This record gives sequence, structure tokens and C-alpha cells, in this order.
Amino acid sequence: MRTLSVLRAISLTAFAAFALSLAPARAQDARTPVDLQLALAVDASGSVTPRRFELQKQGYVAAFRDPKVLSAIKSGVHGSIAVTLFQWTGPRLQAEVIPWMIIKDEATGAAVADAMARVPRMIFGGGTSLSGAIDHSMDLFSRGPYAGDRRVIDVSGDGSNNRGRPAEKARDEALAKGVVINGLPILTIEPDLDDYYRDSVIGGEGSFVIAIKDLDAFADAIVRKLVAEIAMNDYSVGAGGPIRRKF
Repeated sequence: MRTLSVLRAISLTAFAAFALSLAPARAQDARTPVDLQLALAVDASGSVTPRRFELQKQGYVAAFRDPKVLSAIKSGVHGSIAVTLFQWTGPRLQAEVIPWMIIKDEATGAAVADAMARVPRMIFGGGTSLSGAIDHSMDLFSRGPYAGDRRVIDVSGDGSNNRGRPAEKARDEALAKGVVINGLPILTIEPDLDDYYRDSVIGGEGSFVIAIKDLDAFADAIVRKLVAEIAMNDYSVGAGGPIRRKF
């Protein structure tokens, strides 16, 4: 009898381990598939003036109402993407202002744009931690009701990493998990910030930098960026890997 009890206990333990091993896969399967999960990281550090912050936000608002962006979204296998937006400063200072929302047509695009337009600035200082923004984005990908065929982080900001761990370490860990990071540096304070983004922030297949010199052209730059990463039609890959473009 004792032998049977031991065997039964071993069998139950093995079954429990097997069931636990299947749980993540089932949870993943339960999420709605989309062509792209896009995490938008908007700089709200102390160096970002109210005008600079508003231009970042309104750029995305205009983009998700733009027919070119909506056309790119509809061209995917699933015809949809999932978007989240957060404001960031220090290593652990992030404000999630737009939860994961799906965009698949004009109505859902307008819903996301309207939600973004209503969001006020939630953070006003705390340093510039690009590594923190990347790490927080990685956490967001594991949450929510959507599972993207591709996962992309868009980081916009006006300064290099000066808080938290090195941006390169956060970037490399994200790239190792198949995530692409694109950059939208604003060159109002650091004229060579686009070079820093290329060297230390962006990466992955088709990654690119759009350097913003003219703040009034910010919205147009965001439209071009979104079309490029959604449709993946604005880069080429050579023998040495992706060609990182400057727009």
C-alpha cells in the first residue's frame, strides 16, 4: 500500500509540473493576436518643456487619425495593432496613461487618439532613464489582452541616459527577446543625440532613428515612423544587418 501511495504521489507531482508547464502557453494562446504590439515611451523629464511634451503627445494623436497610418495597419495579416503609451523620467518613474488598446480601423484609431489627447502630463522631473523606459516597456509586453507577432518600443526624448543602469544593457536584453527599439530624439538640447540613440538605444531588425530638429515637423515625423514600423517597408537589410536610417 505504501508503494502505491508513493507512486500515486509521484504521478500527481509529475502531472502538476506538466500542467504548470502548459499554463504560460495557454495564457499566451488566450490573448488576441495582433500584427504589432507598440509601446510608446514619451519623455516627461525636467528638461522637457511644456511645448516639447505637448508636441510629443499631439504627434501621436495626429498620427493615429492619419489615413496613411490606418492603411498600414489594415495591410497586416491580422489587420490590427495594439498600442500603449506611458510617460517616463527616472528608472522607476513611469506613468501608464494609455492601457493596451487595439487599432483596426478609423473608429478604433480615433478612440486611441482621443484618449491620448485627454491625457495630461503626469510627471515633471526625475532624471532621464532611457534604460528604465526600455525595462518598463518590456514589462508591459507581458501584460494585457493582446499578443503581437512583433513587439516594438518607440522612445522619444531630448536627452541621453543619466539615471539607472546603462541604456545599452537594457537595450541588449530587450533585443535578445526579439523586441525592436526605435528612437525619436529631439535635438534641441543635445545636437548629437541622434548619434547617441543609434549607438546606445535602438536596435533590432529594421530599427531606425528619426532625428527631430524642427519641432513643428514632429507630427509628420511620427506619421512616417509609424508607417515604417507598422508596414516594415521603409528599411532594407544588408549582409551586415539592418540599415538604420536617419529621416
